[in-house]
Parts: sequence; structure tokens; C-alpha cells
Amino acid sequence: MSTQEQQANIGKVLSFLREWDRGDMRVRGRMLSTFVTQNTGKTFYELELEFAQVASLFLARLTTWMKLTYPLFSRGLGKLLLKALGIFLSASCHDQYLINFLEDGGALTLLDILSHSQSKDDDKAGAIKLLLTVSKAGRKYKEIICESHGVKVIGECLSTSNRDETKEAASVLLESLSHGNPRYQDQVYKYLITCMTCSSPKSLQLILHTLCIIQVKPATCQCAPEWLWLQCSLPSPVCESIKLILDLKHYDVKAVLLTGLVALLRPIKEKEHQHQISKGDIRVWLCAVKAFNIHLFLLTNYDQELSRELLSLGVIQHLLHTMGNREHPDGQIQASLTLEVLQCVCLKVHCSKSVPTNIITIFLQNKADTVYMNMNETEAEMLLTNQINMSQGNDFTVLFDS
Repeated sequence: MSTQEQQANIGKVLSFLREWDRGDMRVRGRMLSTFVTQNTGKTFYELELEFAQVASLFLARLTTWMKLTYPLFSRGLGKLLLKALGIFLSASCHDQYLINFLEDGGALTLLDILSHSQSKDDDKAGAIKLLLTVSKAGRKYKEIICESHGVKVIGECLSTSNRDETKEAASVLLESLSHGNPRYQDQVYKYLITCMTCSSPKSLQLILHTLCIIQVKPATCQCAPEWLWLQCSLPSPVCESIKLILDLKHYDVKAVLLTGLVALLRPIKEKEHQHQISKGDIRVWLCAVKAFNIHLFLLTNYDQELSRELLSLGVIQHLLHTMGNREHPDGQIQASLTLEVLQCVCLKVHCSKSVPTNIITIFLQNKADTVYMNMNETEAEMLLTNQINMSQGNDFTVLFDS
């Protein structure tokens, strides 16, 4: 580009910025619409060329205007402004725009939009999309969001938003914050569990789904020593959530939510890998087992079809694994009591190769809570390695006819 062309481009950009500075809401809306149409998908270098190497000046104006006006966003204008910011934040080949945006307090403003009572769902969805772009940029950017109390704000959005699309976007963002973010991944994990008392079936589904994804990642949720998980009050919210699930009227929703819950029962199948499972993981599946123990009798009493689906998902196998895990007696007790509710001793014809005779006898004596004390190492190993398959119709017939 010649010197004369450069001067002409600089003059054009300065004129554009003056028009923005002097323009009212209508003028700025028109300018945003043109900017979004002409610049979507451009790289950092293309934007710099378009704005004579001072594109960051326009980005600063957009960030400032968002901070000053977001409580009064009109429906269309807020959406346009967030789209324009997204063009800068997603510009490939460079993160200078992202750094400028965060230094100007952009992340805090996006979180404010999520928590503001007057924010519209479209604006919340746009804010979440931008935060996801920030999160995907790397660990230091995830930490900035979390340091700004982002986990709590995003979790509340997931729990209380009126639109499913916004909830889904919030769950994806929380999942992203748990990846490659060792300082805060445990915070994400624990906050999701506290959100399980929310009243929205869709939110519960997404929370359980996200918990399951986070739980199975290696080295996830290395809980701080001061988090005394045995004294934590998590069983109550988990149980309340299961009660809500059981009270739902829509079978499809219940089935999906229970599928997520069963995944939380995923056991420690091989003793040599136990050291890889965090206390947070253990606590969640112990709470899930306890919740089943408390509420499962309601399920089997009035929803036999759902009971069949629950069993087909492998609950019996998971609970037997848990009952054989001698590292955690509390889990053994809860699993035994839950199996007693399921009356699985009536399946002894089908389970005889996986469940030791001694254990079946104890069940028949109504002493399920003492099984763990009367189990030797060989019997525990049988339970840990059991491969019971509850997909056969005969198994269900024996269970429900007992």
C-alpha cells in the first residue's frame, strides 16, 4: 500500500471513529450492523489492515459502550454489539484483541450481563458465547473468568435461565472451564453438585451430563485437603434432586436424568486404578448410591417401566462393584441397602456366579447393612469383577414378580 493510500485509509478510520463518538443509538446501531456484515470471519491482520493498524481503538470503544449500556440494551442492539465484539475476540492468528478486551474489564461485564435481572436471553446467550471464546484461548484466560466468580454466575445462569439454548450454552462453558484448568476444575465440579437442587428438569439433565463428563477425565477434581468430604452436606441436595426427578411427570425427561445419575455410579472397577480416583469422584458416587437407597423404592413401586430401564443401564452391576470396594465401607453399606430395596437376592439363580452364596444368605436374613463386615477378600473380588447383565427379560420378571 502506497503512502498516499495509507493516509487515505487513516483518514477513513478517523472519520469512522468520529462518527461513532458523535452518533446516537440509531447511528451506532447502523454502524454495528455494517461492521458485522463486512468483517465477520476476518483475521487479526485483516482487521488491522481495514482499520489502519488501530482496530484496537474501535474495540476499546465497543467494550466501554457495553459496560455503560448493557442494563439498557435494546433487544437488537445488544445482540449486534456482542456479535461485533465476537469478531475481534475470535480473530485468528493473534490474541492481542483478547488481551485488550480483558484489560478493559470485558470479562467482568459479560458476567454482569449474565447475572443482571433485566438481561434478555439473547444477550445472555451472546455473553456466554464470548466467554466460551475467552475460555478456549487457554488456561490463563479460564483462570481470569474463574477469578471473577465466573463459575457461580454461569452456574446460576444454567439453573435459572428461561431458555434451553442458554442453559445448554452455559453447561458447555462450565465444561470448558473444567478442561486444562487445574486451579479451578474442582470448583466447577463442586458447584455443579450444589446446583442439583434447582427446579428445572432441563437444568438437572445438563448438570448431571456435565458432571459425568468432568468425572471421567483423568486427574479430575483433586480436592483440597481442607475439603472434608465425609462431613460435607452434599447428600441432601443430591437426594432432593433425585426426589424431584422421581416426581416428574414426563417419562422421557426422567429417563434421561436417571441415565445421567447412573453414570455417577460408575464404580472403581480395578483396585490397581483406585489411586487415580479423587475423593470428589468417590463422594459423588457414594451420594448417588445413598440417594438411590432413599428414593428407589418410590420408583419401583409406581413406575415399573422406568425401573426396567434403570436396571438395563447397569445399576445392579455398579452397585455390586461398590459393595465389593472394601476401601469405602460407607459405600458398601449404602450399596447393600439399595440392593436390598431392589430385592436383587431374588435374582440368585441368574447371579449365582457373581454373588457369593454367603452374601446372598446375609441378604435373606435381612442384614444387608452387615454384609461388608462378613465379606472376605475373595468374595469382595468376585463383586468387584462381576459382569452381571440385566438386559434379559427373565431377570426383570424374577425381580418384579418377587
